[in-house]
Amino acid sequence: MTTTTSETWQAPTDFAEDLLERYGLTCPPRWGTPRHPDRPSLGPKLWKVMELLGAPPMPWQKYVSDVALEIDPETGLFAHREVGLSVSRQQGKTELCLAAQVHRSLAWQRQNIVYAAQHRGMARQRWEDEFWEKISGSPLAKRARIRKSNGNEAILWPATRSKMGITSNTEKAGHGPPLDLGFIDEAFAHEDDRLEQAFSPAMLTRAMAQLWWASAGGTTKSTWLNKKRETGRALIEELFAALAEDAAAPRPRTAYFEWYAPDDMPRDDPATWRATLPALGYTVTEAIIAAELEKMAGDLGGFDRAYLNRTRKPTPTADPNVPKAAWPSAVDDGSKATADVALAVDVSQDRSHASIGVASKRPDGRVHVELVDRRGGTAWVVPALLKLKKARDPLLIAIASSGAPAGSLIDDLVKAGITAPENKDEPHRGHLAVLRTNDIVEACGQMADAMTQDLVRHIDQPPLTAAVNGARTRRIGDAWTLDRTKSLVDVSPFVAVTLARWALLTKGPAVLDDYDIADSFG
Repeated sequence: MTTTTSETWQAPTDFAEDLLERYGLTCPPRWGTPRHPDRPSLGPKLWKVMELLGAPPMPWQKYVSDVALEIDPETGLFAHREVGLSVSRQQGKTELCLAAQVHRSLAWQRQNIVYAAQHRGMARQRWEDEFWEKISGSPLAKRARIRKSNGNEAILWPATRSKMGITSNTEKAGHGPPLDLGFIDEAFAHEDDRLEQAFSPAMLTRAMAQLWWASAGGTTKSTWLNKKRETGRALIEELFAALAEDAAAPRPRTAYFEWYAPDDMPRDDPATWRATLPALGYTVTEAIIAAELEKMAGDLGGFDRAYLNRTRKPTPTADPNVPKAAWPSAVDDGSKATADVALAVDVSQDRSHASIGVASKRPDGRVHVELVDRRGGTAWVVPALLKLKKARDPLLIAIASSGAPAGSLIDDLVKAGITAPENKDEPHRGHLAVLRTNDIVEACGQMADAMTQDLVRHIDQPPLTAAVNGARTRRIGDAWTLDRTKSLVDVSPFVAVTLARWALLTKGPAVLDDYDIADSFG
């Protein structure tokens, strides 16, 4: 199974339509296991438990539990041995976690359930202050009792002789009697797989055993969680690809659900929150999220982790060659390209994305730069450039030479009719401008100077702004150029507009002069 995924991946539209129809869910996960139409589920039984506990299920909780508790009609067993849930904070994860344990305790005899959090102390605090408080204050209180002795804590269900215990994050966790349900909460705090490796052997003899894990985003140190998220994303993408070929394709034994906002979704846009926070409008409001963003203005990485489910990364040292501090002041929402434009294309180092940028001179003498297209892969680039050439009649179309990732597209562009001039000093409108290393170095230096001197304008497009903020450089002699490998994000949007600006100002005048001379002999 491949683990290479794209944050821009989207499930088919009929997936979201099905969730809306089944559960009234208007915020589908970016990655989520679809409900199997032919399998019965114990999900509705769990929903009743949530109601008894005073937390009627929200649409997203109905969806997750309905899929998680699907029954394979051929075996009568749970279809999923593992359930992974990655969702932002304060979305109702704790209520679902508790209900899953209580449902298991009531539905079968002699169930051994173990809950783990960041560490044993935190597990006990949640077990006693939240789980037991909710149970003891509900109609289920008469069916349960609590045992608080240290090291032997448990919520007991005498009628079924089931128990809900806690454990620590060690290799010995889960050792002892066979385990029916293991729940790893706050998975971001687990830097290795010791807990999973402790739980799994204890489940081998239990036909209906399940391992659940849940967490909001972590940090780069959250090795176990990050691997689980990477694997879960790949699993879902491969599942939908298989279902597109064959609706009866085999389903994996793992169910995975992740709500997430990619970096190109603005953190301050309510549309981002509505696409990422499934409890929004139920237990959380837009006003509350806006207040959290204002409160955490000095720790945006913390906001992103808590509410957009992003992995928090260490704040890198700024690259002194890229004057990114000047970029916000260059925003002009009303800026737009004029008639004479230069286009440029660039490709990311791993070839997962390509970007087309445009540059044009404004009446005030500043240069407008804009990302006009960005998509996955490279197959779309040549057709897109042909359409743009026809629609905008550009002065030039710029591209880096064969030493850069985009250089592989040059032959295809030439075959399609976008050719380089025979004399590079005498280009005509629509010609290809191929930049050599010295040209790229010159283009990068000129863009940095333009940003510093307030000579550039843009419309604050998230992928372009992210590329500027995450750009890193490498030295070429005494100068420098943008480094696709070391940059923190896909820097191709920034490279594309940088090359477009160079082509506009360095080669564009020769195109315009050629036309002026031709006009004088008309």
